[in-house]
Amino acid sequence: MLYPSADAWRAAPHKHVLVFGMSGLGKTHMAHLLRQSGGWFHYSIDYRIGTRYLGETIADNAKAEAMKVPFLRDLLLSDSIYIGSNITFDNLSPVATWLGKPGDAAKGGLPMAEYASRQEAFKQAEIAALRDTGHFARRAQALYGYPHFICDTGGSICEWVDPDDDNDPLMQTLSAECLPVWIKGDDAHTQELIRRFDKAPKPMAYQPEFLLRVWQEYLRENNCQEDDVDPDAFIRWTYAQALAHRQPRYEAMSRWGVTVTADQVAGLKSEDDFNDLIAGTLSA
Repeated sequence: MLYPSADAWRAAPHKHVLVFGMSGLGKTHMAHLLRQSGGWFHYSIDYRIGTRYLGETIADNAKAEAMKVPFLRDLLLSDSIYIGSNITFDNLSPVATWLGKPGDAAKGGLPMAEYASRQEAFKQAEIAALRDTGHFARRAQALYGYPHFICDTGGSICEWVDPDDDNDPLMQTLSAECLPVWIKGDDAHTQELIRRFDKAPKPMAYQPEFLLRVWQEYLRENNCQEDDVDPDAFIRWTYAQALAHRQPRYEAMSRWGVTVTADQVAGLKSEDDFNDLIAGTLSA
């Protein structure tokens, strides 16, 4: 572990952390708070995915949709308009919209083959963005003078590592650069996440084996074909299972670093609060 004790953490001139956990439990809140303190560089994995690794693909998808509209098609072909994504730390919708949902095309769904292809592309992009963590930590200090660094990961990081392997190459790489910090939720948080998702279902990435299993189960239980699937109904049905699938994976990953609770993160008001919180998870 980069910081073997609370004293080592407090004395470190360069603090590097990687925060992980289910989306909606406070990762980005923590990163925003630290960034606003002035001394922390915020490296957003989802932002890196949407700008560096999938930026052109996302823009091309938007252009393909525009080409279906005669008015826009003529303007595009004559280079009279420009279409691109406006991705920010606070607006990552272009990534989610491109990732999409499987099912009935009339309801905005994608054929499963195309959906699976996009899932694989996202997986490779996320792994590449995670591997860039060390580069950005060094760049933030050398180029911009930031002494501290936080890597704000996506909820699907747990899908691409082997959480039970002490020699997992990605976790070895990341833990050599940063202190992994798991934001752990409780049953009440899980129910709140499910409530929010039911209200506004959003695309998410799945481990391929998990996706295949739940897709086949959904088709069987609902006695329907791929083209009959309501995309929102499917991802709503899948969400609670995805949470249950991810929880033990996050927990196994937590041995690489430290654990804090979602309630503790929600209570953070300052950089000092954050430093105290992390110090409290480490031995004296």
